[in-house]
Amino acid sequence: MPYRPLGLLVTLALGCIAVLLTADTWAVERARPFLIGALNASWGPTPQVVGLRDGLLALGYRENEDFVIGVRFTQGDLTALPAAARQLVQDGVDLIFADHDEEAKAAQQATSQIPIVCVTVGDPVGHGLIRSFAQPGGNITGVADLHLELGPKRLEIFRELIPGLRQVLFPYHATDAYATAEAREVRAAARHLGIELVERAVHTREEAQATLTAVQPGAVDGVLVPRCCALNIPGFVLDATAQRGIPAMFEAPFWVERGGLASYGPDLYTSGQMAARLVDKIRKGIPPAEIPMEVNSKIEFVINLKVAQAVGLTIAPEMLYRANRLIR
Repeated sequence: MPYRPLGLLVTLALGCIAVLLTADTWAVERARPFLIGALNASWGPTPQVVGLRDGLLALGYRENEDFVIGVRFTQGDLTALPAAARQLVQDGVDLIFADHDEEAKAAQQATSQIPIVCVTVGDPVGHGLIRSFAQPGGNITGVADLHLELGPKRLEIFRELIPGLRQVLFPYHATDAYATAEAREVRAAARHLGIELVERAVHTREEAQATLTAVQPGAVDGVLVPRCCALNIPGFVLDATAQRGIPAMFEAPFWVERGGLASYGPDLYTSGQMAARLVDKIRKGIPPAEIPMEVNSKIEFVINLKVAQAVGLTIAPEMLYRANRLIR
């Protein structure tokens, strides 16, 4: 499901959809624009990419000739990320902006020379992306989030939203390392909260669709959606909510704005804005190895009241008060 804010020019590239965000000349060098290749497994520019663009503009970089952001996205196919990353290298980008863990790994495998700024990564040290937060080493720095740490809280809030929540479906990508780590965290939280977690590890887009299509009202009390958009799992969950009234808890407001019940997680747009400062440092000559990795601690809790009404759910006043934003 593509994210298309105003001002984006959508074009087609060989075997891959590319989206260009253009800006004016960099104040430091006007010879040519600074080329940023953004890589993600989504269906278009993500809130992180838009945050990056807006963050650069806020730093004083002007539109059109200063920088170009070319977005390569693989429509939920993680296996296509390495080729997309190599294509960015062949395109001669000056910096790769990697959105999420698998994208960062693909970029890391594609180049050890081109600077990489990653965002929305959960465990950059554990996954071998950097040596430490203080001294990343290599050619990668970026903005980590607290998604794994927030998993138990997300499930707890889901239970508070839906009184009597007992059975929760958790579909996830079976071969994605971050998704399996997320499953471990959620599994432990479910035991602690007295919730039966119905895990479904899926391998293909077709299997993911069949899993969500088979869920009927009353079979589970809700769906906890994994962070990763691979295999279009979030999109199939949205279909289950719209067609069969099954409430779902997401990580990001992006999905709540499109028909999910609620979300609780890092503010993804802010991650992009934070990354803009790191890009600025690299543009001014500081190696990524010397730029400490940052953590986005800004959390959003969003509820879609129209969806709540559609699924027959009355939200308690205290939950409405706790929400950062209500979609009416």
